[in-house]
Amino acid sequence: EIREDMRDVLRRIKPVLVEGDDDTPDAIGFKGWARMALPTKSFAVTEVSKPKVGETKPAQVLADIVIDTSGLFGEARFEWDQLKQHDVLFLLSMVPPEDVLEGDEARPAEERAGLKYVRGCELVEMRDEQGKLMNDFTGRVRADEQGPPAGSLRTVTVALDTAQYQLDANASVATGAEDVYKTVNVVMRRKPKENNFKAILECIRDLMNEQCAVPEWLHDIFLGYGDPAAAHYSQMPGRLQTVTFKDTFIDKEHLEQSFPDKTIKFVGDAELKPPFKVTFPAPRPEMAAAGKKRKGKGAGADVAGADETGADVAAEEPLLVESVIPPIPGPYEQDQPRLNSVRFTPTQVEAIRAGVNPGLTMVVGPPGTGKTDVAVQIMNELYSNFPQQRTLVITHSNHALNDLFVKIMERDIPARYLLRLGMGEQELDTDIDFSRAGRVNSMLARRLQLLAEVEKLARTLGIMDDVGYTCETANHFWLLHVYSRWEEFLFTIEQKKKEATPAPSVVKNLFPFTEYFKSAPQPIFKEQTLAEDMRHAWGCFRHLRIIFQELEECRGFEIMKNQGDRSKLLLTKQAKIVAMTCTHAAMKRAEFLKLGFRYDNLLMEESAQILEIETFIPMLLQRQQDGASRLKRVILIGDHHQLPPVVKNMAFQKYSRMDQSLFTRFVRLGTPLVELNRQGRARASLATLYTWRYRDLQNLPRVQEHPMFSTANAGFVHDFQFVDVPDWEGVGESEPSPHFYQNLGEAEYLVTVYQYMRLLGYPAKKISIITSYRGQKHLIRDVINARCANNPLFGKPAKVTTVDKFQGQQNDFVLLSLVRTRSVGHIRDVRRLVVACSRARLGLYIFGRRQLFENCYELAPTFRTLLARPDKLALLPTEKYPTTRKPDDKVAPYLVDGLPIMNVIVNQLTQKWQAQQVAAIQQAEMQAGGARGGRSDNKSGGGGRGHGKVGEMQATPTKIDTKTDSKAITGTDTPKDSDMTDV
Repeated sequence: EIREDMRDVLRRIKPVLVEGDDDTPDAIGFKGWARMALPTKSFAVTEVSKPKVGETKPAQVLADIVIDTSGLFGEARFEWDQLKQHDVLFLLSMVPPEDVLEGDEARPAEERAGLKYVRGCELVEMRDEQGKLMNDFTGRVRADEQGPPAGSLRTVTVALDTAQYQLDANASVATGAEDVYKTVNVVMRRKPKENNFKAILECIRDLMNEQCAVPEWLHDIFLGYGDPAAAHYSQMPGRLQTVTFKDTFIDKEHLEQSFPDKTIKFVGDAELKPPFKVTFPAPRPEMAAAGKKRKGKGAGADVAGADETGADVAAEEPLLVESVIPPIPGPYEQDQPRLNSVRFTPTQVEAIRAGVNPGLTMVVGPPGTGKTDVAVQIMNELYSNFPQQRTLVITHSNHALNDLFVKIMERDIPARYLLRLGMGEQELDTDIDFSRAGRVNSMLARRLQLLAEVEKLARTLGIMDDVGYTCETANHFWLLHVYSRWEEFLFTIEQKKKEATPAPSVVKNLFPFTEYFKSAPQPIFKEQTLAEDMRHAWGCFRHLRIIFQELEECRGFEIMKNQGDRSKLLLTKQAKIVAMTCTHAAMKRAEFLKLGFRYDNLLMEESAQILEIETFIPMLLQRQQDGASRLKRVILIGDHHQLPPVVKNMAFQKYSRMDQSLFTRFVRLGTPLVELNRQGRARASLATLYTWRYRDLQNLPRVQEHPMFSTANAGFVHDFQFVDVPDWEGVGESEPSPHFYQNLGEAEYLVTVYQYMRLLGYPAKKISIITSYRGQKHLIRDVINARCANNPLFGKPAKVTTVDKFQGQQNDFVLLSLVRTRSVGHIRDVRRLVVACSRARLGLYIFGRRQLFENCYELAPTFRTLLARPDKLALLPTEKYPTTRKPDDKVAPYLVDGLPIMNVIVNQLTQKWQAQQVAAIQQAEMQAGGARGGRSDNKSGGGGRGHGKVGEMQATPTKIDTKTDSKAITGTDTPKDSDMTDV
């Protein structure tokens, strides 16, 4: 792969010899440019450290490279500016390419293209033109110093390969060879996701040389022998017999629905409302070995529920449920907890119960079944039941991690306990900075706010000392003045309780902090019962205790003056939930071990997409404690029926089975798992395209009841359809370069349908375009940039990407291009088809070659459903978005006979929309009394920005050999765009 990337760079930059004059020597120039490579302005080795004891190579070799990004714009320049520590770069020494002489054809293509030397290096740091550090995640740059980089020159400090440097130095001394590093004139980078090999290989090397172990309870299952159910919570010695579910259940009815086959016995006198404490019966001894893989079942077919694993017993043994009265959190609105609003299904509740218990939890989540909600609720319940334990959250992609993290922030876990590591933190949809530096700055700012509250409290108690100077003085104030007053108050109340009839206002009169809480909603004390008033008094005290508890947590940040030390404290002590990608975990493992990072629980989302070694590494980011791992829970959430890990090397993929994730291997071994079986993402009709792949996947009631699913797609007769696309101008698929497949006819058709949807009023953010090949993605983007991007009438869709990249994401409407016309290609993998068909909520329109795909055996179940409907796009061009039509309403469709007719529809709707705008402008000018005389004659619609472009905007010019009347297609009732307020 690296060699192919270098060939691509060489082909693009085109080195040439620039002849000098008497004063300047000849030099190497470049006729072209490459996004992934830049010429160096200068290169200098700055440090060569002495060898370590017993070694001959230098301990470290550093070099400075100066590059100029002024020739790059937009995303290309942004990518170079985003280079960060540990990124791998390649140093190229280029010479002008020689003419290929007879007999030279056997020379490598790289040499013939002018490549002389290649050396690898690792980025240490990068600075802008003013010397300011860029992309620092160590805390060395303060928040007030952060900002966009200055200028276009970048100084990149890199660490060279010390062994190779020593070999080059020896060769230069022994043979008089030229200094390789003085000839470096190009620096090349690769895509971050394809360039993490060094970190993974170093991790593997370190793991092979270290004494490390997975948890003992997981050891046998990981190696693939023993009882597959041995690590299930029902078999674990520390199994929780009683679990307090803080907000998993919405109400009593929800709890009863969550255990449909169990007898529930409510105990206690408290009102039956959450939180609920549930006591489960002990498993019977004869059921202890249940959950093993049954004979005769296929791979992955053993899906164990609670009864199969011995987790529960017969229905006659009841669950004991007690309603827990939560303490009042405080008198202010911000003190109130943020509760869950998701009505979890019985299988989701079983997954949450399994995740809270110790051991291995496997959750299979088909598309739309709420995998992320389950993961967030498990973390929420873990924090509620075990507040001192720390949880490590791992995902494959930054997008999935950010989705998970955003939902965590909505739950009742304080933001000071959350930490997001890695570059993807910048894409979080929140105003709060959850990076290391952001959390440290937040703790310091919070410290000042809390110390101000301490000063306020001191004034209300008549204490004039400077008690809010530091966290230490605040702690003394808490012990000497606040807690002592509270103990005195409690003692007095106990004395009053001994009286025959204590006065109703006794709590209000004796409460020592009444003055401080005057700003709280009044009245705090109702003066009805002593017990109720005491609950509110405890709530007020709890508010004060949290203030001083937070100050105690801020004390370490106050003592440490170095930003880097503060960030280390945050990672090792403060954060309770630490989230990162598996790549970041591999890159930073050595740092985590050095810092003494500790965690008790590991939760992995997208587990079926992560390589086995990348799943193994996060289990070993901490050193053993007394010779054993302190890991108590491993929770793997994924779907092995969707795309596996990407392994480009076919030998490794096919013969070494490296594309099999640890999650999939556990499923094949028969490890007990919980399979979520209710989807709430897509229409029930859309879900039929992929539900056949799962054992018992059904629909949640919301897909029938929610108004979003009860109306049809405006302008379309069907909510999903396969559209047959013949050759366009005699060409089907094309392959401009190896494995770079494109189909111009499908690209034009998709973009024309996108324009049609925008003309009817569909918001662009609700439409995504996906395709099965990277070449087609670039072609569709080019067509959109040419026909839509600069026109406010259309704009760009929310996403144009490949099926593989879109896994884990969704949108209301999806347009899918299958590209291939000669062979089925890699969509033959049913897992890729499942991903492609499960991304849409309301509408899915697939464009491809019917004759090719309907005969593919692997795809038959889905294509039988698709081809039960016409393979010509069925439209209602006179309908507007949104519509009130029901999906089952009978209508007379207009069947579009190919791209030329689709162009006619789009052109007519564009002209009608433009005419409406002109008419509206003319009417406004007439009402204004002719104040804008002459503008109403502007045929291009000049009354608004971009109207001229709309008038010029046409679909792709084509010869339309049809007698179809365009007025009959579009009708006289012109649709209006409800999402064009910017025009």
